[in-house]
Amino acid sequence: MANDGTSGVVTLQPEQGERVRGVAAGLGGLSTDDLEITRPELLDARRTGDIGLIHSWELVTAVDGPGTRMTLFLSGCPLRCKFCHNPDTMEMKEGTLEHIDDVVKRILRYKPVFNASGGGLTLSGGEPLFQIAFTRRLLKAVHDAGVHTTVDTSGFLGSRLTDEDLDNIDLFLLDVKSGDPDTYEHVTARQLQPTIDFGDRLHAKGKKAWVRFVLVPGLTDAEDNVQQVADIVARWKGTVERVEVLPFHNMGADKWEKIGLDYELKDVTPPSAESVEHVRSVFRSRGLTVF
Repeated sequence: MANDGTSGVVTLQPEQGERVRGVAAGLGGLSTDDLEITRPELLDARRTGDIGLIHSWELVTAVDGPGTRMTLFLSGCPLRCKFCHNPDTMEMKEGTLEHIDDVVKRILRYKPVFNASGGGLTLSGGEPLFQIAFTRRLLKAVHDAGVHTTVDTSGFLGSRLTDEDLDNIDLFLLDVKSGDPDTYEHVTARQLQPTIDFGDRLHAKGKKAWVRFVLVPGLTDAEDNVQQVADIVARWKGTVERVEVLPFHNMGADKWEKIGLDYELKDVTPPSAESVEHVRSVFRSRGLTVF
């Protein structure tokens, strides 16, 4: 393990011999020269969930769910959020190809830490539901072993989860990017309705959720948009345990430049403390617990 200098965050380096070797560049253009399996075998392994494309690992305290958590970032995402701080996870081009059994073993090594802190596993990304077969198998194996599980998702691909899958997830970190449909599409290049539908489904099933909303000056901070986000989340009151209003930061700008993408928000500054507090008060006015 190596500390990356961020408080409470430890980056876990992949252990040698516990991964399928090779440069992970997705199925299109993937070089299999260094792989221990052939391309057809890789295709089948991705379909069955035997192998997943993992971007990175972190051992995190006080974020991404309760307690100390192993946060596993998976590559691939259907959204193109303008404020994304992990743009290198959008395409299936970054990470390591790892076998499901090896990943489960590595996670369960930390079970004593999870038990002592009330923590567990969080799947993030990217969008963990993008690699649904691998995610499904991983959640079941870890949950069956008694580890608390959390999925960080936009909800856009929520329909991929079966009711059985939902039973294997203890908490959802549901990112509601915007409340106005046009703003949502401008921000993400996708539609808002799948997120609403998924939130409605979680609420009907009584599944616990923490909602996250990123406040970006000039992009998501319009009063009407904020009010609409609050109205959407208020319909899930009772199952939403907390709302986190997250001030925009541009610490991911260097990643956009590194992968050759235009970062439209490079000149945007973080919202003021007064603006953040106002938005939090809007959610509180709906009877929601806000952080």
